[in-house]
Amino acid sequence: MKRLVPAKRLVLTGALCATLALSTAACSDDESPEEAATSAATELCGDIDDLQADIAKLTGLDPASATKEQVQDAYGDIRDDWNDAKEHITALSSAKEDAVTGAADGLKRAYEDIPDGTPVPEILTRLKPELEKLVDSVTQGSSDLKCP
Repeated sequence: MKRLVPAKRLVLTGALCATLALSTAACSDDESPEEAATSAATELCGDIDDLQADIAKLTGLDPASATKEQVQDAYGDIRDDWNDAKEHITALSSAKEDAVTGAADGLKRAYEDIPDGTPVPEILTRLKPELEKLVDSVTQGSSDLKCP
């Protein structure tokens, strides 16, 4: 087996590590808390649309001609829609809480990383991005769901 010179070995090792890092990142399913909240809100809006459509289907059945099977099927659809909605309500609440917690933790880390003796204007400048994230996550977390 041929031995590689150190420079080539270093380049080969670097390329292998970069490939591994990129493939790991590409396979990651991790969502930020903000992305999880947005995803849950989108799913919940779809659930609400489905629920409203199925309620309309049940209430639109003609009592003179509807079969018991049609009523049961329509009710089953409504029940399933509600179960889906409950799951997404829980996921949305959890994601919003995670977003606020993450932003608060970010502010805490930023504050704790400020060295003693740092002038107040610089402290405020360093904290501003984290404060904005916290305000945004609290605002989004406390806003009502607005479906299109």
